[in-house]
Amino acid sequence: MKATNAWVLILLGITCFVTGKQVSAQRNPLVLPFTQPFFYKLHPDSAFSMLKDKMNGYIQEKDEKGQATCLQQMGQLFFRLGSYSQAVDHLLQADKIFRRTGSASLAGNLNILGTVYYYNQQREQARLQFNEALGINQQTQNTAGMAETFGLIGHMHEKLLHYDSSFHYQRKALYYALAAKDTVITAKTYENLGSIYEDQAEYDSAHFYFLRSLEAYQATGRVVEQVEVLNNLGDVWRKRGNFEKGMYYARQAADLAMITGEKYQLQSAYRDISQNFLGIGLADSAYTYLEKSRELVQAIYSIENSYQIGVLQTLYDTEKKNAQIENLNTARKANKVLSWASIIILVMIAVMATLVIKHQKLKIRNEKTVNQALVKVHETEKGLMESELKRQQLEENSLKEQLDIKSRQLSSHLLHLIQKNEVMEELRQGLDSIIRDDKRDQKKQVRQLLQTINGSFTQDSYWEEFRLIFDKVHPSFVTGLQATYASLTGGDIRLLTLIKMNLAPSDMSTLLGVTPDSLRVQRYRVKKKLGLGQDDSLAGFVQSLV
Repeated sequence: MKATNAWVLILLGITCFVTGKQVSAQRNPLVLPFTQPFFYKLHPDSAFSMLKDKMNGYIQEKDEKGQATCLQQMGQLFFRLGSYSQAVDHLLQADKIFRRTGSASLAGNLNILGTVYYYNQQREQARLQFNEALGINQQTQNTAGMAETFGLIGHMHEKLLHYDSSFHYQRKALYYALAAKDTVITAKTYENLGSIYEDQAEYDSAHFYFLRSLEAYQATGRVVEQVEVLNNLGDVWRKRGNFEKGMYYARQAADLAMITGEKYQLQSAYRDISQNFLGIGLADSAYTYLEKSRELVQAIYSIENSYQIGVLQTLYDTEKKNAQIENLNTARKANKVLSWASIIILVMIAVMATLVIKHQKLKIRNEKTVNQALVKVHETEKGLMESELKRQQLEENSLKEQLDIKSRQLSSHLLHLIQKNEVMEELRQGLDSIIRDDKRDQKKQVRQLLQTINGSFTQDSYWEEFRLIFDKVHPSFVTGLQATYASLTGGDIRLLTLIKMNLAPSDMSTLLGVTPDSLRVQRYRVKKKLGLGQDDSLAGFVQSLV
C-alpha cells in the first residue's frame, strides 16, 4: 500500500508539473473575458476566421473602432492558445488605433496587454501597462476599471509572493468593485483574496472569500468561473485534512465542468478527487482519477496544439490570399499607372516647356518690379529716418531751452532771495544800533520792529516758491532724500538744496539767516544724519545725487 501511495504521489507531482507547463494559458487567473464571450465557445480557427471577416468589413467601412475591437479579440484568442508574440502584435495594433481615436477602450486593452507581458515573463512591461491603465481609469473616474486594474496588479504581486502588496491592491480592487456594483469584478476579487489566504495557509479566511466569490459568480451566471472556485474550495478543505468535504466540492466541480465541456477544469477536478482519495487512503481510486486527469491533460495539450496550428494555418492562408489579391491589384494598378504615366509625361514635357518660358519672362518682370519697390521702400525709410532725426533734434533743443529757462528762473529767484535777505540784514543791523542808543523811549517800538523783521527770515513763502522751481529742475532730489533719510528736517533739506545749487557759504548763511559758524554746525549735523565720515565731502555727496 505504501509503495502504491508513493507512486500515486509521484504521478500527481508529474501531472501538476505538466499541467502547469502545457495549459497555463488556458487557466489564467489574470486573463480578462472576451469582449464578445460567444467567441470563446467557437472553435479557435472558426473564431479567427469570423474575426478576420468582420475585420475586412470594418476596413471597408473605415470603422476604426470596429477594427481595434477585432484586433483586441484576435490578441485574446492568440493568448488563449499560448502564442504570446502574435497576441502582443495584435494588441499593440489595437492600442495604436485606440490612442489615435481617443477611445475609452484603451485602458481595458492595456490591462489585457499587461497580462500577456506578465505571462511572457516581461513583468516590468506588464506593470507599465497596468500603471497606464490605472492612470486612465482614475482620470476618467471609471471605478470598475480601477477595480479591474488594481486586481490585476494585486494578483501579479501574489504570484511574486509579495503578499503584503497583493493584499493592499486586492483590497483597493474590492473597494472600487463594490462602489461600481460590478458583481463579476467583485467575484474575481473575492477569489483572488481567497487565493492569497490559501497560499499563506490561512484556510478559514480563504474558505470565507471563496464562498463569497462562488455566490457572486452564481448571481451572474458565470459557470466556468464557478467550476474554478469549487475546485479552490475543495483544495482548502483537503489542505485542512477534511477529505470528505474536499471530495464534495471536487465532485461538484467535475459535474459542472462536464456539463459545460470545460476539459481543463474537469482534469483539475479529477486531480483534486485523486488527491482526496489518496488522503482517505484509497490509493487505487486515487490512481484511477489521476490517470483520468493525465489523459485529459494530454487531450487538452493535443487539442490546443491543433487549435494553434489551425489558427496559424488560417492566418497564413488569409495573409497569403490577401497577398495574392494585393499583388494582382498592384500589377493592375501598375499597368494603368504606366499607361497613364506615358501620356502624362508627354503632356508634362510640353506643358513644362511652355511654363519654363513663361516663368522666365515672369521672373524677369517680377525682379524688375521688386527692385523698383525696394528702391521706393528704401527712399521712404530714408525720408522717415531723416524726419525722425529732425523731430528728435527739435525735441532735444526744446528740452534744453526749457531747462535753461528753469535754471535762469531758479538763479533769478535765488538772487532775489539773497538781495532780500541782504536788505533785511542791513535793516536788522541798523535797528540794532538804534537799540544801543541811549534814547530809551524808542527802544520798545524799535524792538517790536526788529522782532517783525527777524520773523520774516523764517517765513516760508519765498522758500515754497523756490522749492517749486527747484523740483522742476531736480524732480527726484528732495523726495529721494526724504525717502532714504527720514531724520532730515526742513532746514536740513533747504541747506542740501542750496548746496546742490553750488552756492557759496556766505550766500547760504544769508539765505538761511544764520551766522557762518551756525552754518558750519548745521553742515556737520547733516553729514552725521547722512552717515558721512569726517573726511567725506558733503558737497560731493550732494552733487552725486540725481
